[in-house]
Amino acid sequence: MAEEEGGSGEEEWEPEPEAVRVPEMDYVFKIVVVGDSGVGKTQVLGRFARDEFYFDSKSTIGVEFQTRTLTINRKSIKAQIWDTAGQERYRAVTSAYYRGALGAMLVYDITKRQSFDHVARWLEELRAHADNSIVVMLLGNKADLATTRRAVAREDAIEFAEEQGLFFSETSALSGENVESAFLMLLEEIHRVVSRKALERCGEDAKNGASTLKGTNLSVLSEGSMMETSAMKKGSSCGTCLVHVVLDTPLTL
Repeated sequence: MAEEEGGSGEEEWEPEPEAVRVPEMDYVFKIVVVGDSGVGKTQVLGRFARDEFYFDSKSTIGVEFQTRTLTINRKSIKAQIWDTAGQERYRAVTSAYYRGALGAMLVYDITKRQSFDHVARWLEELRAHADNSIVVMLLGNKADLATTRRAVAREDAIEFAEEQGLFFSETSALSGENVESAFLMLLEEIHRVVSRKALERCGEDAKNGASTLKGTNLSVLSEGSMMETSAMKKGSSCGTCLVHVVLDTPLTL
């Protein structure tokens, strides 16, 4: 069969597109969002995860979650955020999802005093099921209505947060005010806590397994910075530890 004019009769070879490399996560942090039904938990999460707000949002049934990946202190961190139902009938279901959470957004509606009065009960339940080192942010939502419909004084919330050792912020899921900064503050504190635990764990392993070291300024670094954090695969007690010793006196083995 004759070749077409101007053609070679052979198909042109095109290289296959290279696979897109998915960057590895340094950490996966599980965060739960808790509080009464109707306070705007789903809207706050949607604003942070997708920068969206839905006026026709319906109550969450059971548990849902969304993710967002950020870089904090030069580490790639995936925030896995669980949106829990606030209705009483779902309480038994959602309590199981507290386990493994490193952080929590405890949300109330600044226009509904009752939602703030229930915060203490939510905090008690959270602490009963989650790790005792969980980082908690008290979040007063619907701040865009503060001038016309405020029912919870900012000072009352600050006082409660200080008594309980919580972070605090007022946000508006509608306008996006303070939503980003509140989540970033929570994630940065979680990273600080996790990093400290990793150093302490490596320090203990190095202390138990090392010979006598005479010197000062001992710093223990985690190689790979992968440790058990929520959904992250559990490794050894410390992974591989790199011990960097700065000596002022001779090293004796």
